[in-house]
Amino acid sequence: MTPEALVRDHTIYSCVMGSRAFGLATESSDTDRRGVFLAPTALYWRFAKPPTHVEGPAEEQFSWELERFLELALRANPNILECLHSPLVEHVDDTGRELLSLRGAFLSRRAHETFVRYADGQRRKLEADVRQYGTPRWKHAMHLLRLLTSCRDLLRTGELVIDVGADRDRLLEVRRGEVPWERVESWMTRLSEEADSAAPTTPLPPEPDRARVEDFLVRARRASTG
Repeated sequence: MTPEALVRDHTIYSCVMGSRAFGLATESSDTDRRGVFLAPTALYWRFAKPPTHVEGPAEEQFSWELERFLELALRANPNILECLHSPLVEHVDDTGRELLSLRGAFLSRRAHETFVRYADGQRRKLEADVRQYGTPRWKHAMHLLRLLTSCRDLLRTGELVIDVGADRDRLLEVRRGEVPWERVESWMTRLSEEADSAAPTTPLPPEPDRARVEDFLVRARRASTG
């Protein structure tokens, strides 16, 4: 079975991500699609295993095989967790609906480390751009501010919300380069500090519910015979 056929025939969940899901879309925004497919169990009986992910077949489309997606979600990978909370769902079947019902099982205090570590890496890249070119990539700066806000609010409330809501106009000003880099840096620092302050008292559990997630995977594998 080709990778394209796995995505076409066995996708259990797909959504739109990027600026459109974050409430930051403009007329020039791409449509980034992300999905999860469940490879038929019989394919694992062969020496050549199904792919863990597939790019395409459409432009700006990327899909993960269910097991790989679950592994990354249990590690609190920011991009994966956000996929589960997209407000723009394009396709979901019964297995996909069960996956979405497990969203809370993936959220844990691990998110503090993974989100902040990812944000630190992105900030270093922005600072390198400023040193080399005198200006950052403003779109990336905007998305980093969005991510830090999402992390802070997740730690405060225990809920992951990816739409920027009332922050849209302020963030788009950053994207257009209308906010001095010094102010953007200060904003990033404040959000990081607020996330750190929220971490000790977060309502999130120490660890994700791995047993519940694994039980779902086993049942999905047993049922996937197509």
